[in-house]
This record gives sequence, structure tokens and C-alpha cells, in this order.
Amino acid sequence: MIVSMIVAYGKNWEIGLNNQMLWHISEDFKKFKAITSGHHLLMGRKTFESIGKPLPNRTSLVLSKGGFEHEGVHTFDEVQEAFNFARQNGEEELFIIGGANIYKTLFPYVDKMYLSEVDFEGVADAFLESIDFSTWDLAEQIDYDAIIEDGVTKTPAWKFKVWVKKD
Repeated sequence: MIVSMIVAYGKNWEIGLNNQMLWHISEDFKKFKAITSGHHLLMGRKTFESIGKPLPNRTSLVLSKGGFEHEGVHTFDEVQEAFNFARQNGEEELFIIGGANIYKTLFPYVDKMYLSEVDFEGVADAFLESIDFSTWDLAEQIDYDAIIEDGVTKTPAWKFKVWVKKD
């Protein structure tokens, strides 16, 4: 089973503020849905609570030490239990979707990264650990221009990159 992480972050590795995303990029949400559809999503409790419900056509796995329960969600207090559950259900690519502590803790297991690098610098209280890309190969990159309407940036510029761990 491939373990992948999927995350959008700003110029200073910002990923969130007050358990919310820092921007709304419609095309990035569409990519997230297309890439993760039909797969298991592994996240922390706070990330699940920020989403509010299990996402359609995906299996929600939540890591929580506090006995978290929610209808339609599988909760685990150990990473390997979650990985084993996904494997037993025939998962070929498990997606880690946050938050910051989950990304940090599970990064050693990651084989593939789907990264949206957003042209954003601003206030945040959740950050991705900086990544040393020297042990990764860039497999794909798509650059998106900012969308500006009436002089106001509606969507910041961003780059979508797929990285695969070197053998």
C-alpha cells in the first residue's frame, strides 16, 4: 500500500488558522476530490471536526487518543492499526490529510506527496514542517496563475506538484 500525503501550504509552510483553511481555491478542491475519491483518508480529530462529516465516496480514518466517535468514521489510537485497517480493506493508496501534527508524525511513512504550494504569506497557527526535497523526485507540476477580478485577488497563484520518494 502506498502512503501519500496531500496538503496545501503557503510560502512559510502555513496550513491553517483556528482549525480552518487559509484560502479557497476551487480548482485545488476539485483536484483533492478527484485524487482521493474511492480511497481511505487518514486524519487527526481536529481535521475531521473542521470538515464536519465523512467525505463522500471515501473512507474516513481518524487518529485520536481520546476515544473520539462519529457515525461513518473509523477511529484508531495507533497509526499501525489504521494502516492495517486500510490494507485489510484492499486500499492501494492511503491519503494523509492533516493536520500539522499528523503530517509531522506520519511523514516517515510517506511514499508520495501531492502538494499545492500557494502564493500566500499570512497569519497562521498551523504549519507544515519544512520538507527536504533532496530525497524526492518531482513527478508532476502544474502552475496556476492568480485569478484577479476588479483589482482584487480572488484566488492566489499556486503550483500543484506530485513528489515520489527516491528508491
